Amino acid sequence: MSKKRRRKRNRTPNVPVEAHRASVSTKVEPSPQSLPGKGDFNPDYTYVLEDLKRIAMLAGTFIAVLIILSFFLR
Repeated sequence: MSKKRRRKRNRTPNVPVEAHRASVSTKVEPSPQSLPGKGDFNPDYTYVLEDLKRIAMLAGTFIAVLIILSFFLR
């Protein structure tokens, strides 16, 4: 028995065309003071680089230990 597929419902409410046109035409633009500037966002990812270096060192150490153990366990 195949899986039944449901139809997508139309999510637009039943609003008269005149009311919809009136609401679309009355948009208000935000003031330039409320918009964030490009210079405001300055992320600091130094801790991420430190963590990545630590992870790389641990992974390298584990791989080296596995290679050394493979010679002894043969």
